[in-house]
Amino acid sequence: MLQIKHPIIQGGMLWLSRAELTAAVSNAGGLGILSSATFPEKEDLKNEIKRTKGMTNKPFGVNIPLLPAIKPLDIEGIIEVLEEEKVPVVETAGRSPEQYMPMFKQSKIKVMHKVTSVRFAQKAEHIGCDLVVIDGFECAGHPGEDDISSLVLLPAAVDALSIPVIAAGGFVDGRGLVAALALGAEGVLMGTRFMVSQEAPMHTLVKEHLTGLSERDTMFVLRSLRNTARVIKNSVAVRVADMEARGAGIEELLPLVSGKKELELMETGNMESGLLHCGLAVGLIRDVPSVQEIIEQTISGASRIIGRLHDLAGQ
Repeated sequence: MLQIKHPIIQGGMLWLSRAELTAAVSNAGGLGILSSATFPEKEDLKNEIKRTKGMTNKPFGVNIPLLPAIKPLDIEGIIEVLEEEKVPVVETAGRSPEQYMPMFKQSKIKVMHKVTSVRFAQKAEHIGCDLVVIDGFECAGHPGEDDISSLVLLPAAVDALSIPVIAAGGFVDGRGLVAALALGAEGVLMGTRFMVSQEAPMHTLVKEHLTGLSERDTMFVLRSLRNTARVIKNSVAVRVADMEARGAGIEELLPLVSGKKELELMETGNMESGLLHCGLAVGLIRDVPSVQEIIEQTISGASRIIGRLHDLAGQ
């Protein structure tokens, strides 16, 4: 359906999913995803799509977050750009993309909607989405409010749907890919793993810091606003959680949780300058390879495991 060699998709990450990372994933046989929220002006997004095309002749997609924002995105304008540039795939997340489905269908764009529950996945299928990404509790960013792990959420979604399901939340290597396939997924979406890659446009100090963390070094913020986000545990995240505990509202929290503070952290390497969205799988990451190496190692690792399981089945 996606015309890619390997069943590996790169998550659309704010600030990080630029042309260099997106093209590298697509060139390595996966599906790279650009972040439209990083380029909210139509001309800027169009230019970044053209930059990506200049780096790869393979398919790639664009992420459109349908989330509450201080300055909402021009969704229809973004879709017009995707149609003009003949982008084949869109990844949507947040609220239902139902109102935009006619535009997607008219433009022959495949719609991959990211959800955090089976009921939302069923809705996505009902409105005509081509694939769903099921985001387990382990994921970076917004895991929803149900706290169901990928191990249970993924097969539950596969059982309930007839369209392809992509696994997200906790997947970083061949072991995770085989597990996802065994649970019924058609592939995996990885964000945190590609975040810690050579091509990710983030300060080296941040990447080095992430390789030293464990699975216990993330935490939730913004749960009091029902906009839960998994982030790296640092002084800013702890402060936000403390403020929430005493009843702080969005106006008081906004200076600490704005996306500009996260961009500052990524650009300066100062791990205490803002929040950094990151998944539990950071505890499995110990190096900063190229995107090509990540995908090759994931596929070769999966092949070795499948071979071992085949041998065990034959005994």
